[in-house]
Amino acid sequence: MNAQITKKEENANPYQELVQHISTAFTHGQARAMAAVHSCLVETYWKIGQHIVEYEQQGKEKAVYGAALLENLSHDLKQLHGKGFSRSNLNYMRLFYIRYPICEKASHKLSWSHYFELLKIDNDLERSFYEQQAVNENWSVPELKRQKDSALFLRLALSKEKEKVLQLSKRGQIVQSPEDIVKDLYVFEFLKIPEPYNISETELEARLLNNLQSFLLELGKGFTFVARQFRMTINNTPYRVDLVFYHRILRCFVLIDLKIRDLKHNDIGQMNMYMGYFAKEENVESDNPPIGIVLSKEKDELLVEYATYGMNSQLFVSKYQLYLPNEEELKRLINQQLELESI
Repeated sequence: MNAQITKKEENANPYQELVQHISTAFTHGQARAMAAVHSCLVETYWKIGQHIVEYEQQGKEKAVYGAALLENLSHDLKQLHGKGFSRSNLNYMRLFYIRYPICEKASHKLSWSHYFELLKIDNDLERSFYEQQAVNENWSVPELKRQKDSALFLRLALSKEKEKVLQLSKRGQIVQSPEDIVKDLYVFEFLKIPEPYNISETELEARLLNNLQSFLLELGKGFTFVARQFRMTINNTPYRVDLVFYHRILRCFVLIDLKIRDLKHNDIGQMNMYMGYFAKEENVESDNPPIGIVLSKEKDELLVEYATYGMNSQLFVSKYQLYLPNEEELKRLINQQLELESI
């Protein structure tokens, strides 16, 4: 009996390994098959758009269908193939070919649903950024929609020079330095806090952690959560930093303090002290110096300039808001900035 049990135990691990190998092979196969389907659909819809545009360019639609070309195409193609050929879809296929006249320029790593969202963006620089970022960070369609609705490109471009704005649109956001992971404005609309947005710092912190997936998406690529209300003792006095993350690309701690009131100069000094503590007490040999971010509802630029004078260059002060930003206002500010640089 004991011999039989021992034999079963010996065979248990190899059998579980077999199950795992088959499961992994099946999952990877499914993923490759799905990627192939997405790639084929993207190419097919581009080709359909090409046929429509070339037909229009030859003037044939005026002789046959007039202004109702897409409507008639939709009717006839739905009769032949069923769903998928609504007038709206055909219009976006047409637009797909116009925006990407060379099929290879469109990334086949994205699905048609991704491009359906991207084609809604008129500005070429903005569209290119979201396309590159969706590929770089493997965004799902809901994640792409959220970042687009929160004006991520405009928020990142707001503090950059013209050359860096152009680079951002071509390559997406490349993380190489602390400045690359910090935004001037963070948007927490996913918390769904109703107006007049009265909320305590403790409640804001709790809601962010209850929506950690969305919060990490807003923070950006590379953030991993470490602790909430991280306790430290300095000269027998207890202190707590609101949120601690570790950035796996920059290999450093990222400390975040939340402020629902106007920013004070001592808030900046306190964050600088937290960064010093982590550098001395928490860092290991492979870690880079910590990054500190004070997130405040309001930000006085002059106060920040004076309060950070001669201070650690890895300490940042940013604003947050609990509602989606005004895209038109952001575009206006960026255009003003780019025009000033061109003078």
